[in-house]
Amino acid sequence: MTKFEQLIERDGPVILDGGFATQLESMGHDIAGDLWSAALLISDPQAIIDAHYAYLSAGAEIIISASYQASRAGFISLGYSTEEADQLILSAVKLSQTACAEYLESSIYPPEIHPIVAASVGPYGATMHDGSEYTGDYDISDEALTEFHLSRLKVFDASGADVLAVETIPNFREAEILCGLLEKMSTPAWISFACRDELKISDGSMLRDVARLFDGHRRVHAVGINCTSPAFILPLIDEVRTGATDKLVVVYPNSGETYHTEDNSWSGTSCDLENDFNVEAWFKAGAKFIGGCCRTSPADIRAIKRCLVSQAR
Repeated sequence: MTKFEQLIERDGPVILDGGFATQLESMGHDIAGDLWSAALLISDPQAIIDAHYAYLSAGAEIIISASYQASRAGFISLGYSTEEADQLILSAVKLSQTACAEYLESSIYPPEIHPIVAASVGPYGATMHDGSEYTGDYDISDEALTEFHLSRLKVFDASGADVLAVETIPNFREAEILCGLLEKMSTPAWISFACRDELKISDGSMLRDVARLFDGHRRVHAVGINCTSPAFILPLIDEVRTGATDKLVVVYPNSGETYHTEDNSWSGTSCDLENDFNVEAWFKAGAKFIGGCCRTSPADIRAIKRCLVSQAR
């Protein structure tokens, strides 16, 4: 049984990490460029390890690699060859694995099930830097979109990652393409969607309809929601369970603030963890994997774990 399967079979929730870019920024790193966090794969790989380590120390059982915006095209635009680009994408997983190994080596009381690595597979829009990852409005053919994802998935599938975290998917068409491609992978996966309200993903498709694509899927073990306001999570869990009846549920919302693509800023008030991150209710409603996304921190993950550990007793 793999470590991922052990986590699935274990009673109680599985704790994910939180906002990776948020943690890097809190450590003093400027990630405003086109590659976002992935730029540090080139300039400061130790920072990637340190950010992962902070979440492991907070209690995360699955850490998600710094590859959300990593793509061949992005690295090639900086002068790297295709082979070098693939190696940089692969390095995101390797750095996550290094962080896990260092955490276990330094732990006085290491966890019974060692923490594992999820390879982040972001949407096509995340590489466009035009806000389309939040709308799902893509100007790309099915053939080109398929090739974009297939080239990365092949790298991640051979990376040694424990699970593929296909995340923040904003539109139905991209989900359909990923559904077919993931069938060809050997690594287990989850897929999660960015949602604009209690029922719909970013392009207006019903979450239950998109989730239904993965009902019975042999590689996708969980379907869920990320990069979405915590206020919408509880009803969205019901939508996932209605559509993907045989899947576990994964949820990792953002802080509840609003992101503005035109100037890369945030507005609004960050949620109150106790009142807005209702993790006990999410777990009772069927969420197995629970963590945070943008603007959440190691302190938030520590608090989530504390709440859920007491809930599971």
